[in-house]
Amino acid sequence: MSKQLPKDFVMGGATAAYQVEGATKEDGKGQVLWDPFLKKQGRFSPDPAADFYHRYDEDLALAEQYGHQVIRISIAWSRIFPDGAGAVESRGVAYYHRLFAACAKHHIVPFVTLHHFDTPERLHEAGDWLSQEMLDDFVDYAKFCFKEFPEIKHWITINEPTSMAVQQYTSGTFPPAEKGRFDKTFQAEHNQMVAHARIVNLFKSMKIDGEIGIVHALQTVYPYSDTKEDQHAADLQDALDNRLYLDGTLAGEYAPQTLALVREILDANHQPMFHSTPEEMQTIKKAAQQLDFVGVNNYFSKWLRVYHGKSETIHNGTGAKGSSVSRLHGIGEEKKPESVETTDWDWPIYPRGMYDILMRIYNDYPLVPAIYVTENGIGLKESLPSEVTSKTVIADPKRIDYLKKYLGAIADAIDDGANVRGYFVWSLQDQFSWTNGYSKRYGLFFVDFETQKRYIKQSAEWFKKVCERHVIPD
Repeated sequence: MSKQLPKDFVMGGATAAYQVEGATKEDGKGQVLWDPFLKKQGRFSPDPAADFYHRYDEDLALAEQYGHQVIRISIAWSRIFPDGAGAVESRGVAYYHRLFAACAKHHIVPFVTLHHFDTPERLHEAGDWLSQEMLDDFVDYAKFCFKEFPEIKHWITINEPTSMAVQQYTSGTFPPAEKGRFDKTFQAEHNQMVAHARIVNLFKSMKIDGEIGIVHALQTVYPYSDTKEDQHAADLQDALDNRLYLDGTLAGEYAPQTLALVREILDANHQPMFHSTPEEMQTIKKAAQQLDFVGVNNYFSKWLRVYHGKSETIHNGTGAKGSSVSRLHGIGEEKKPESVETTDWDWPIYPRGMYDILMRIYNDYPLVPAIYVTENGIGLKESLPSEVTSKTVIADPKRIDYLKKYLGAIADAIDDGANVRGYFVWSLQDQFSWTNGYSKRYGLFFVDFETQKRYIKQSAEWFKKVCERHVIPD
């Protein structure tokens, strides 16, 4: 049976500056933390990505043609301030004005993120989210953007702060690639919430015409079995991945149970509790009371079982199915049920997890006025057929099936009361992946990275029908 989405439900594609723009050395752009890190790894380069820096009009025209009403875009901080602060790069400012004007020309509303994993390198070297300098400069950069780009009506402070903190200091997949430093992870998480709160409060004090929110990566965590030990492992993982952020940004305070779980993780690893001040908590509380929306990025769920050994994390960055490992001392081990299907990158496909996280926000965080699903999609290994023309359409039935199931879960949550106002598929076009390079394709539009030609996927045609009819076909 088909499911219905609200008529005012907006739909579109998502992008991120570093993953689509390319042109990392053009027009005065400064280095970000990824530039030396990827160069040292030598596995792949962020140039040319999808060459969105030069081809944004082409991609926006495709988005308009295929029914999109909205798009997620991020501003590359180092295009505006090459060193994170100080001198303004006018060519970067001009580029974003052109990009936003093109959005208007194609009748697509941009939701603009201020920080999407791309800290300027100078500030990364100064300590990134563990540095007060970084926090202060981030607020100043946000203030500049609010004044400079009044054409933008939908702002996002930070994309996936939990992904930044955990992958920088727990799993080691993001620079500076440290592992097992839960103390740094939680401190970075708290500091990001303070910076986010300062910016929300600034935005409101400036009486900006528009709305502001934050985007979280939220994976529902379940116990592997019904034992108390596995349930507790799931609670600990949830505190690391979700609960501290949800409490801080959506409730404005950390629940005692949340802090107890955080302290347990830190004590087990002989690491100190993160530092916060009463003034910071007041700032966080004020922002939670003024937040306009929360964005939910949801791709998969997790199952946890009890584990008492040393921490071990192996990231599947190649699509070698079954190669990932996550065992965290003081938390637990990820172990999914055999019945749950996974992608080649070991991400469980479990639409119920989307429903459960949306209902959790609705039930547990009543201050939140609105939710957008700001990322959701599936990465696949895809290639062009041996013979292609401009009319070639690439079959991707797995993506259609995935989107149908997850959009269905969103429709169910809306029916049950969750105020979900929109959906952004990850991603608009095939893009550069932080830890997978060009092998993991998410786009509705196929990008031949050698020629930069675009080809349509069947999922783009399917998505267009959903955008136009607001019906998810059975």
